Amino acid sequence: MNENRPAGRRSGAFVPHDLPAPLPGRPGGPLDGLTAAVKDMYDVAGERTGGGCPAWLALQKPATRHAGAVARILDAGATVIGKTVCDELFYSVSGINAHYGMPANPRAPGRIPGGSSSGSAAAVAAGSCDFALGSDTGGSVRIPAALNGVWGIRTSTGRVDDSGEMAMAPSFDACGWFASGPGVLRKVGGVLLDGETVRSPVRRLLVAEDAFAEADAPVAELLRGALADMTELPADREGLRIGDPDGLDVWRETFRLVQAREVWKTFGPFIETHDPKLGPGVRERIDVARAVTAEQEATARAARERIVAHVRGLIAPGTVLAVPSAPCIAPRADAAFEQLEHYRLRVMRIVCIAGLAGLPQISIPIGTVDGCPVGLGLVGWRHGDEALLDLGVALARHCGRVG
Repeated sequence: MNENRPAGRRSGAFVPHDLPAPLPGRPGGPLDGLTAAVKDMYDVAGERTGGGCPAWLALQKPATRHAGAVARILDAGATVIGKTVCDELFYSVSGINAHYGMPANPRAPGRIPGGSSSGSAAAVAAGSCDFALGSDTGGSVRIPAALNGVWGIRTSTGRVDDSGEMAMAPSFDACGWFASGPGVLRKVGGVLLDGETVRSPVRRLLVAEDAFAEADAPVAELLRGALADMTELPADREGLRIGDPDGLDVWRETFRLVQAREVWKTFGPFIETHDPKLGPGVRERIDVARAVTAEQEATARAARERIVAHVRGLIAPGTVLAVPSAPCIAPRADAAFEQLEHYRLRVMRIVCIAGLAGLPQISIPIGTVDGCPVGLGLVGWRHGDEALLDLGVALARHCGRVG
């Protein structure tokens, strides 16, 4: 190993089939001078896209053009330095890839980076790039942003051009990115966000008490303390159980069933034809996805429609919902499979809120507990992405808390 390589390269954030050389951006654009990495699900012209799965990679031909998001950031001046590791077929939140290894968490050594956009978060945390593209279907930006102590956003579904991007569960898939600071996060939003934004000043703050109840006490205490000090947030604040009357575990199960059915429609033909050797955890989830019936899917989709109406009704323009980005600090990398599964269930009860409703959410690296990063999540209204990004800039002075 060449110890003179950038930290992100040494820490395993980049795929073995990485770019042979950086791709320079167009001079003079709004991202000129910034460096970026891209999750190995976005096409880069002349390269193959692997989705964290060697068997998938082996079947691919080099892309003939850049993915829409990649083309945008290059045209805006960013230099793309490489392609990052992700969980296999994006079907995990741990950040552990059985084939390519686990990107090291630079800010919580010995602990998982979170996934599935693990390498992108780790590359930013290591200082290898200024920002990195990821994707968020079920927390795949929000979770690693929190665990690696970087800024991150999951956008409203449909706000970013998804051409040339591998799908997972299309009705949930959303572009997202990580950044070293809120200003860079906001700049990237100005380049990637499409369509009409729904503008409104933030007038109301909701605090999801049931989501906070999922968090470890030190994490919840740190986040509540930060919220109390954030005078930039409206004085009109209300605690509520966002998941009532069903409860967040019912919401998590609704998300799981719809996602699983869509995942099988996306990857089932590949798996049945090629029988790839999938890693632990991913193989089991794929088998479960295979078994979800059309009847289960129909019931879950009907439940989802009720949840969407409920959440979007509460988080109307001008309202923001506060949640923990993750319920705990990053679990240890050597944690038992059962411990990681328990962690996954806890995480999914929180991240399913924005995921089911197709809403944007930022993760603010608010501070640390036991030396490990903790993120505050703010969920905004549909197409209120820009307002969330602006709010992140305003709240940056509250970062650096120690629990």
